[in-house]
Amino acid sequence: MLTITPTIALEDDEYELKAIRAQGPGGQNVNKVSSAIHLRFDVGQSSLSEHVKEALLNLKDSRITRDGCIVIKAQQFRTQEKNREDALSRLRDLIAGVTKRQKVRRPTKPSRAAKKRRMDSKTKRGRSKNLRGKVTDE
Repeated sequence: MLTITPTIALEDDEYELKAIRAQGPGGQNVNKVSSAIHLRFDVGQSSLSEHVKEALLNLKDSRITRDGCIVIKAQQFRTQEKNREDALSRLRDLIAGVTKRQKVRRPTKPSRAAKKRRMDSKTKRGRSKNLRGKVTDE
């Protein structure tokens, strides 16, 4: 069982872990050992609540396919066990990130003193730049 939050957990049969060969350099070992993990998680068929499913499917993430499957490939580590833990933690982080509520942004206005300081600094800067001009003899 994969625990995401204290109230959300996934059963082991809801996601599919498959060992595959890792890409990249590694000598002879990379051609023989299937140490990378390919994780597939079908959002639509999962036991997650509807608003979590909807939020996951609305994410602009390249790991989510058009048919609603999350595909994670973990090949950072040399051992299959560490790659399995990495894939599951990345899935956990993805789902947990969706469950957090965004803070409501309250628009603020700058104070009168802040506006005055800004205008004063602009005036001062303009004066110093104006002094850099050509000197005329009149």
